[in-house]
Amino acid sequence: MKNLFKVLYLAPALFIASCDNGFEEMNVNPNASTEVVPGYLFTRAQLVTVSNNYTGAAYLTIGGSMQHFATYKEVPGAGDKYFNFGYSQASWNLYGGDPVTQGAVIDIAQVIDAVSKNQTDINRLSIARIWKAYLFHRITDLYGDVPYFEAGKAYSAQDFTPKYDEQSVIYADLLKELEESINAFDPAQPTFGNADLIYSGNITQWKKFGYSLMLRLGMRLTEVDPANAQLWVKKAIAGGVITADSDLAKIDYVDGSITASRNFISAGLMSTDYVSPGGDNVEGGKLAKTLIDHLKITKDPRLNVISVVWTKASPTAPYVADTATALQKGMPNAAFNSLPADFDSYSEPNPATILRYNAPLLVFTPAEVHLLLAEAAVRGWYTGATAAASYQAAVTSGIKQWALFGTAGIISDAKIAAYLAANPYKTGGTVAQQIEQISTQKWVALFLEDEYEIWSNWRRTGYPALTPTNYPGNLTGGKIPTRFVIPDSEELYNRDNFYEARTRQGGTNTLSSLVWWDK
Repeated sequence: MKNLFKVLYLAPALFIASCDNGFEEMNVNPNASTEVVPGYLFTRAQLVTVSNNYTGAAYLTIGGSMQHFATYKEVPGAGDKYFNFGYSQASWNLYGGDPVTQGAVIDIAQVIDAVSKNQTDINRLSIARIWKAYLFHRITDLYGDVPYFEAGKAYSAQDFTPKYDEQSVIYADLLKELEESINAFDPAQPTFGNADLIYSGNITQWKKFGYSLMLRLGMRLTEVDPANAQLWVKKAIAGGVITADSDLAKIDYVDGSITASRNFISAGLMSTDYVSPGGDNVEGGKLAKTLIDHLKITKDPRLNVISVVWTKASPTAPYVADTATALQKGMPNAAFNSLPADFDSYSEPNPATILRYNAPLLVFTPAEVHLLLAEAAVRGWYTGATAAASYQAAVTSGIKQWALFGTAGIISDAKIAAYLAANPYKTGGTVAQQIEQISTQKWVALFLEDEYEIWSNWRRTGYPALTPTNYPGNLTGGKIPTRFVIPDSEELYNRDNFYEARTRQGGTNTLSSLVWWDK
């Protein structure tokens, strides 16, 4: 993580504007870089992309909507009670904002500009283009039509009012970018090395990452463009995707006095809710009843890795994190508007796994890829393994990956086998029944690490079948949120382009608006 600390100091002054009044020397910071350092800036682009607005977006909005988390309070009830669209607006800061924690779009644009000049930088360029595709697929899946082709040019071209591009066009270009970038890799040329926090510049693994992202995006088209979905899914599988645990894409974090080096998920959950055991939580949050009930009913061994209930042997004894299955109880979504009397009895994230500051971030996992392969097999687009075999591989990998979170996350092979035996794949089921089982497993396997993808998959497939809440005064009429809200500042500073895109997308900009592929 040493690159992170360099990035935090260098990023705000990667470009120093010159003056024309004879005060050039006074305006130059002697301790700052006067040119782009591609490696450091790429490190920052990776970190900002994955961490931006996690608490407001992935935890409070999506985590509540997907009924992984619940809260009794109204202000943070963006996903629990369908309130407060402001949390969703903050993800727009991926375009720019605070020079240390936001602006990944500008970062990656500057990296691409810097490494596009020499053929010897072809691998750095390919990796940067793949990461740009990862970044923009998240942005467009959150907001629909967004600035894409003209985005990130505030520094280079002084373009502060980029036009919005249609999501269908963005998707087409993302897939093109992935294919071109993968094909351009040259083993004879250097890479980002340790500046790449995921694969240390290993181009073989970046190819698998690129094809896995292509598989994800191709599958996203199933309801709007089945022919192209099949084309890209088959192309991705043929190229080679992440199926081995050794190719799992992750970013490692470390514990310590420097908070920026800590895992942002654990740090965010600790600072907003799970600071200390017992009593009230800052945002009133607990794990949701829907999640805990599902894990208990299916006898999922991940339950005891994910959740704890804080107990006391006596009124004066210290709290103890108890993982006993019988004690685990999820809090119902939108059930309360004041502190419940039994608040302490509801499950919270496990401090021995989820809340560890040195927990890794899993960016792209074999578990997700195997589930995508299982769906492709159900649709007849993949013959390399049966849907059942891919499903079992996904479950096994998804359970084993918790060992990366410490010894408390280790689950035995016997428990995995027992879970698979108790929940066999529905080989004889209809296509819809099989996709429901696959998608529900994704809802469990990607819990915490990629709430964004869980939400996108739910919007695409409708699974798992969640019962919406209808809290008084909610903003969606009792409908689970389906899109993030573009911030008001766009109406002020980029009015014409914003209005054009809003009209094109049905004339609304609300939590109930839809993205292009959501049918």
